Amino acid sequence: MTVTRTGDPGLFGPDSVTWQAHADPMMWIAGIRALYLQALHPRAVRGVMQNSDFRRDAWGRLMRTAGFVGTTTYGTTEAAERAGARVRKIHRMLGATDPDTGERYGIDEPALLLWVHCAEIDSYLHVLRRSGFPLTDALADRYLAEHRHSARLVGLDPDAVPASRAELAAYFARVRPELAAGDEAREVDDFLLRPPTHPLLVPARALLWRRVAQLAYASLPQYAHVLYGRPAPAPATVTRRLRVTGALLRRIPARLRWQLPPKHILRAMARLGPDARPAPYKLGR
Repeated sequence: MTVTRTGDPGLFGPDSVTWQAHADPMMWIAGIRALYLQALHPRAVRGVMQNSDFRRDAWGRLMRTAGFVGTTTYGTTEAAERAGARVRKIHRMLGATDPDTGERYGIDEPALLLWVHCAEIDSYLHVLRRSGFPLTDALADRYLAEHRHSARLVGLDPDAVPASRAELAAYFARVRPELAAGDEAREVDDFLLRPPTHPLLVPARALLWRRVAQLAYASLPQYAHVLYGRPAPAPATVTRRLRVTGALLRRIPARLRWQLPPKHILRAMARLGPDARPAPYKLGR
C-alpha cells in the first residue's frame, strides 16, 4: 500500500533503514561502543580532549550527540541542515596540538572526520545486528549508503565515504596501522567505566552503568581489545549478552521510551502521520 505524506520527511524518511534502526534502544550501547572505538585514533581523540569539557560534562556530550543523530534522522530537512551547519562551524574553529611534534592541525581534517563517522556508523550497525535487530546484509548495505547523508552534514565528501560493508571493512583495514591506545584513549576508557557522579549514585553507577559500559566495550573488534590491553571476552558470550540486553530493552513500550526528551520520533509522527512510526517489521516491506 502506498502512503501519501504531506509533511517534510527529512533527509532519510520513514521508508529508510535508518528511520527504523535508530529508534531501537540498543543505540545507546552502540553510542558508547563508538566512543571506545573513536578514542583509538590518537589525532581524533586528542582533538576531543583538547577542545571539549568531556571530563566534566560527558553526559551533556552524549546527549548532544544523541540530539544530533535524532535531529538528522527524524527532523525536517531544514533542521538537519541547520544542525550540520552548526557542527561544521564549530569544527572549523577548533584545532589540536600533537604534544610530541608540536604540530597544530584542524579537527575538521577529512581523515579525522571520516574516522569519527565510520567508527560511529559501524558501532550502530554492529550492535544492532548482533543484538538481534533484523538487518540482513542487503539492508546493512542500504544503511551504510544512506549515511552518506550524515557524512555530508559534518563536512565530508559523500563519494569518499564507505557505502557498503565491503567498503567499510576495507577502510578499517587501511586505517588500522594508525590506531593506538595512547594516554587520551586510556583516559576515555577509565572515564567510561567510572564517570563522575554524585556520591549517592555511586552504587547505581557500579550496578548499572558499569555493566552497560562493559558490554559496549566487549562488543569492540578483536584489534581494539589488543590495543586497550585487556583480554577479549568470548565472542559467543558477548553475542548472548547483547541479545539478552536487546530483548529486555525492546520490551519497554516504544511510546514510553519515546516520551523521553527531546521526543524526535513523536514529533516526526505528528508531522508525517501515525504511519511514520518506526518499526523493525517495516524493513521487510
